Amino acid sequence: MRHSRCWTRAWLGAMSLLFVASLSAAETVRVGAAHFPPYVIKSDLNQATGLLPQLLDALNDVQQDYYFTLLPTAIVRRFGDLQRGRIDMAIFENPAWGWQGIDASAVDMGLEDAELFVALDISGRDQDYFEQLQEKRLALYRGYHYGFAGFRSDPDYLINTFNANLGHSHDSNLLMVLRGRADIALVTRSNLYDFIRRNRDKARQLLISNRVDQIYRHHAMLRNGAPISPEQLTVLFEQLRASGALTRIFSPYRIAVMPVAVDGSAGPPATARR
Repeated sequence: MRHSRCWTRAWLGAMSLLFVASLSAAETVRVGAAHFPPYVIKSDLNQATGLLPQLLDALNDVQQDYYFTLLPTAIVRRFGDLQRGRIDMAIFENPAWGWQGIDASAVDMGLEDAELFVALDISGRDQDYFEQLQEKRLALYRGYHYGFAGFRSDPDYLINTFNANLGHSHDSNLLMVLRGRADIALVTRSNLYDFIRRNRDKARQLLISNRVDQIYRHHAMLRNGAPISPEQLTVLFEQLRASGALTRIFSPYRIAVMPVAVDGSAGPPATARR
């Protein structure tokens, strides 16, 4: 019995050493985590939850050459963090969102989300309500690029041109609509249906637009000199797509898992679609 226990401890110790050795041999890829529910909920290193941590776990499980880890950043700081090399990858991005002129490569993830208009569902109000935005109070997310505004995220422009209130939470913007403090909120589809799942009692009070402000074709933006190449990252995403891991992670939030071009190239940037 004693020999058996000694052998077990020795085996566990050897496995631990092999695990540590494999981590040390793997190239670390630092992925920016900005608070962006449901993709990232809290971006603090030890508290972050949401879809990004699940995706990084899946990427780490499927191979041993790279170790993907998140590093806290912010919506407005992520461009600079990538340029300075503080992070290697900004994720769930679109090449049209201010990445022009930044030395980074776009990798199509084959994931699609959308931005929808949401209003209070009151008697006599229908889809025509969303056709005209002028003279309506808009609840927008600070730092976001919106199709109806020509993808300009400048706060003064949005406030002065569209009578916008800029917040830091989709939930807060939806509550502004429910409480009559805003006429229309623009909300990411994945976050909207997550909000409805968490607040079933409020679902019937919301009028959701058929009009789509824009479709997000999510990309990963890799800095020049990142430990992993765009081609290698594309291969890993394809492995997760083929295994069903992407569907398991993203489909519960109505994020569509789409095919990517055979050569792994990114398609044209998504723009406003109505």
